[in-house]
Amino acid sequence: MSTKTVSDNKAAVIEDRAQLVEYFARGEKPAERWRIGTEHEKFVYWKTPDHRAPSYEEPGGIHALLIGLTHYGWKPVYEGENIIALSGPDGAISLEPAGQFELSGAPLENLHETCAETGRHLAQVKEVGDRLGIGFLGLGMWHDKTRAELPIMPKGRYEIMLRHMPRVGSLGLDMMLRTCTIQVNLDYGSEADMAKKFRVGLALQPLATALFANSPFTEGKPNGFLSFRSHIWSDTDPARTGMLPFVFEDGFGYERYTDYALDVPMYFVYRDGKYIDAAGQSFRDFLKGELPAYPGHKPTIDDWADHLSTAFPEVRMKQFLEMRGADGGRWGRICALPAFWVGLLYDDAALDAAWELVKHWSMDEREALRSAVPRLALDAPIPGGGKLRDIAGEVLDISAAGLNARARFNASGDNESGFLDPLREIVRTGKVPAQVLLDRFNGDWAGDISRVYEEAKF
Repeated sequence: MSTKTVSDNKAAVIEDRAQLVEYFARGEKPAERWRIGTEHEKFVYWKTPDHRAPSYEEPGGIHALLIGLTHYGWKPVYEGENIIALSGPDGAISLEPAGQFELSGAPLENLHETCAETGRHLAQVKEVGDRLGIGFLGLGMWHDKTRAELPIMPKGRYEIMLRHMPRVGSLGLDMMLRTCTIQVNLDYGSEADMAKKFRVGLALQPLATALFANSPFTEGKPNGFLSFRSHIWSDTDPARTGMLPFVFEDGFGYERYTDYALDVPMYFVYRDGKYIDAAGQSFRDFLKGELPAYPGHKPTIDDWADHLSTAFPEVRMKQFLEMRGADGGRWGRICALPAFWVGLLYDDAALDAAWELVKHWSMDEREALRSAVPRLALDAPIPGGGKLRDIAGEVLDISAAGLNARARFNASGDNESGFLDPLREIVRTGKVPAQVLLDRFNGDWAGDISRVYEEAKF
């Protein structure tokens, strides 16, 4: 989730809706300026027999981990007196609500740079973690922790969300405290380009969810799902999640997404280093200067950017598109997720081929696929008959063709298509990461859930 570091009291006040629409148009970039921004979260645990999650303030805990990383040139970001993030040339490091550790990578030109950035980050956190006795896990959900066992990070935004989540869904606190994801942020060239990428991204997001499904345990036992993290989003907050049917309607563009975002209830207003609780209130009232939590004030464009970060659909637009369907995982899958989407969305022929594959699906069929994937992954039924696994290889071939066409090479002469290899192996074996974990849990692990700490560690 976003980390707010400053409120600009001199930012221009929004006077009309057109400024909100224009915000998205300003995200347009020519293809030569399209970049790749990869975000990945990991769980943090003490390397002790109980594998407890460290708190922020305890000796050697999350605060100490942040301080340790400053030795690599990362700069502290404060909220009040607390360091709650770091900034540097590789992007930003931030804390999710229960201390999940996130790198929001820099916008990079190719996937070789993306994977090198990931490697640098993981080497740094592992070195600091080894000194502190801390380890890191690549999973979609805590496999053995209750909510009550997890710490809360000292961020004002999270205090508001933790209060609000139980009002609107039964699993929102699990989303905040017990899940991790891999995401990629990608650019668009025009309103039409954005719309096409948005549609392909939503239609094929269930395939990404299936390929990366990696959350089959809750509190030490199989939970009946392969991606319980994905299921959690179905009962978090219906006003700000889902498959966004309007994206597939004729005429979809910046204006329609603006209207959607205006109807997403607010969480907060950020002023003078403080979060003002506006949970459940309307940005439309804010535009009129009638926000109950902050009466007599109108929003700035910074407030609009903050508000956009509080919507959580399967694909989200800011001034770029975020692909949000994947569970957390280890190094190879962190590189594979952006490769999957870059190949599909950053080459015109691949984008056309991907759209041709899914354009005839009805909205009901898309929703049914989205609902089936958390339990069934690649065995989820697809429109027209068959299972998701039946098109997975074809989609990977389209992605690989897109990556080949991009022709971005490393020093060894390799293009970017090799980053899809972990996904090709999943399709070849027919088993997603969660199924591998379950096989081992029910097999040679003999139900010993602690073995996950060895299996999923970075």
